[in-house]
Amino acid sequence: MFDVIIIGLGCAGYTAAIYTARYKLTTLIVGAEDGGMGLTAAEVGNWPGIIDIKGPDLMENFKKHAMSFEEVTHKIAKVTEVEGNPSMSLRAGGKGKGFIITFENGETAEGKTVILATGSSKRKLGVPGEKEFSGKGVTYCATCDAFFYKGKDVAVIGGGDSAVEGAAIAAQVAKKVYLVHRRKEFRAEPYWVDRVNARDNVVFVLERNLQEILGEGKVTGIKLDQPLDPTNPGSDMIKVDGVFIEIGSIPSVELAQQLGCELDSRGFLKVTPDQHTNIPGVFAAGDNTNESNYFAQFTTAAGEGAVAANGVFNYLSTVGAEGYMSAGS
Repeated sequence: MFDVIIIGLGCAGYTAAIYTARYKLTTLIVGAEDGGMGLTAAEVGNWPGIIDIKGPDLMENFKKHAMSFEEVTHKIAKVTEVEGNPSMSLRAGGKGKGFIITFENGETAEGKTVILATGSSKRKLGVPGEKEFSGKGVTYCATCDAFFYKGKDVAVIGGGDSAVEGAAIAAQVAKKVYLVHRRKEFRAEPYWVDRVNARDNVVFVLERNLQEILGEGKVTGIKLDQPLDPTNPGSDMIKVDGVFIEIGSIPSVELAQQLGCELDSRGFLKVTPDQHTNIPGVFAAGDNTNESNYFAQFTTAAGEGAVAANGVFNYLSTVGAEGYMSAGS
């Protein structure tokens, strides 16, 4: 039985593991994909102390650091269920009951506490052609897949950091990049806006919505809700070979809901200052919480992971080192 099970192999999860290990807590860190959303960042220029590093490289550093502690056990597996452990109870004065997690292959693991660092998933646009051409020209990570469209025309949909960064990265290899945003101004960091402004092969398609993704077996173009050129009605159709949908993400809270964790009005996990959810012994950190003003960054995820680990340590300290016992003992 582990002192803590961390679900999520991203920035928040690995940071939490580093801290739980330093607190000498036996730790299982598990997830279906190593690296999380950090793998989608082609360039990371705002991680303190490192001026420029690629997202996958930064995540590899996180993993190596966490795995340098003997207290940490690493597992690649999809967690399908989390529940209170009916075979475990607490000695007098305890505040929780321990948990059991089930993996996709049916195996299980037990922990005294849980940190949900499940992050988020890419938001879908929901337009005709999106589902049909997913993987056939439609992708949700421009920084991951831009290389495959070298010398071709592509469209990037969105106006936040991921979209504008994606357009800047895609512009390095693509022939032309259409950056489609429904508003007049971008919400992205000025740094990335300046980057795309410096590219002469980026076409800004502002105050327009993507209405449909066109294709025959694969993507051949997009249709806008109004012409790109008001004097040319036919300019609502743009020929492209790829469409990168970068319109944000939604918190991954399915496992949290199994436990009865409370969500806020936006669907994020509500946590206390020590990252504790409303369920005793269940903590959360990263892009799935309502902390850090919903500011999804490497730095904020890492900070929440560290705080969650501290919260677990303090929680277990109140239970006592021998607070848990198997039923019947």
